[in-house]
Amino acid sequence: MRWIFYGLLAVIILLAGPIWVLISGQVDMSTHWRNADHSRVGLAPLPKDHKPALVQIYAARAYNWRGLLGVHMWIAIKPTAAKQYTIYQVSGWNLYRHPTSLSIKHGMPDTRWYGHKPDLIDQLTGLQAEQAIPKIKQAIKQYPYKKEYSLWPGPNSNTFVAYVIRHVPELKTKLPTTAIGKDYLGKSTIFAWTPSGTGVQLSFTGMLGVSIGLYEGVEFNFFGLVFGVDVFPPAIKLPGINRVGF
Repeated sequence: MRWIFYGLLAVIILLAGPIWVLISGQVDMSTHWRNADHSRVGLAPLPKDHKPALVQIYAARAYNWRGLLGVHMWIAIKPTAAKQYTIYQVSGWNLYRHPTSLSIKHGMPDTRWYGHKPDLIDQLTGLQAEQAIPKIKQAIKQYPYKKEYSLWPGPNSNTFVAYVIRHVPELKTKLPTTAIGKDYLGKSTIFAWTPSGTGVQLSFTGMLGVSIGLYEGVEFNFFGLVFGVDVFPPAIKLPGINRVGF
């Protein structure tokens, strides 16, 4: 009976977040992708109004039912005095039409992702951004999964962003627990630094694992769904929700 209780408790922990996201209406489940909103939300300054270099990392709920569980992430860079942003992301859709999952385009990076408002996860500006941009470009060039894409457990858009962050010391980004795929290290790699570089992680193909870090706190990965606790600031991490706390 004790194991049944623990099993039910684990199921409740894993599914409570996605169920809450569904009943609270945070995910658009009805709009067809052709009619989805891609308008700006005002998180990125216009290049003409911001001449210093700028790096921004975004996350937004994934399209349709996928958004109940996770987010889609992308990276934008703007060198000093540049007249436009360059936006980098990977997607399965791009791989269907091209020989690579990597998409590189110019424009404003703070647009909705198929109707879902993006969150600005991290950014660098000025000298820090200028120093980071060449390293970001190099990490993107070396990304090893350009010809692969798997919604779950990876490699996907969140695997891509986590890979870049790991290879750019200026980025100390804390990725949301809803970034399913961030813990995918490949089929043969088990140990790695956490994306922020402030801790270590153990991961079996992104399916099972644990991370301990100053920025990440303690995270447990169970079949791609992540739960755990944050210390700075204190919070509980739940699948589908990300953080509950300060």
